[in-house]
Amino acid sequence: MSPQGKFDCHVFVCLNERPGSPEASCHGRGASAVHTALKDLLKLRGLTARMRANRAGCLDVCDHGPALVVYPDNVWYGSVTPEDVPLIVDRHLLGGEPVAHLRISDETLRG
Repeated sequence: MSPQGKFDCHVFVCLNERPGSPEASCHGRGASAVHTALKDLLKLRGLTARMRANRAGCLDVCDHGPALVVYPDNVWYGSVTPEDVPLIVDRHLLGGEPVAHLRISDETLRG
């Protein structure tokens, strides 16, 4: 167990919906499938006692959805697909190296 609490990390996946809105939403871009893929992979790998896949409301990076953020690392990912999930789990969550081509830049986040 992490000295910071029960979990080593939390991955918050934006599942925000905007029914009837012309603006994009993470849910409308497939975030539910990303969240399901993440939960399923963590369970399959026996990682659920260490890592948590959380549902989140709007993360305010709608143009980059589906979006997720890894805490406590404060690493933000955008345009994530279910096929990207194993790479994020293997390289970042287990290996400690964020996946550069999926990251949302700090400049964009501050924008």
